[in-house]
Amino acid sequence: MRLTTYTDYALRCLMYLATNRDALVTIQGIADVHGIAKNHLTKVIHQLGILGVVESLRGRNGGLRLGKEPGQINIGALVRSTEPDFYMAECFDPDKGFCVLTSNCRLQGALYQATAAYLAVLDGLTLADLIVKDSGRIKTPTAFKSIPVVVRRAPAKKAQTEATTSRVGAIKKR
Repeated sequence: MRLTTYTDYALRCLMYLATNRDALVTIQGIADVHGIAKNHLTKVIHQLGILGVVESLRGRNGGLRLGKEPGQINIGALVRSTEPDFYMAECFDPDKGFCVLTSNCRLQGALYQATAAYLAVLDGLTLADLIVKDSGRIKTPTAFKSIPVVVRRAPAKKAQTEATTSRVGAIKKR
């Protein structure tokens, strides 16, 4: 599962606003910190305002702030609101037509379960869970630094398929 850039920007904006609650923040300020174009962020902030999670104050001393407490902003609901769809494969899209493998294929069901599990994890998180204040910096939870990944290699001419288990940044071969 991969989030769109739009959702990534939305999460970054909210996390930045949550860690800078003592002052109003400008779109340009967020854009500068993250190296994102102001025009892109303007669209994201507009939708976050419509959703009620960001409040915009106009005027000379205006700016942005969270519209809700961080503990009230559910990450699963936010991701569902900012992602255009959750089509993991072409067969998920009802507009793409019929797949000849549908009657014998279990991939769609497996991907549906994986997507549901992914969203269930996000449903259990709030914005408050994503931020840890320490000198104004956001820390990555240690649980996310080592994500198990299974890599399957193509078989050599006479060798069997080798499955290796890796962790992000380090691969262990069997």
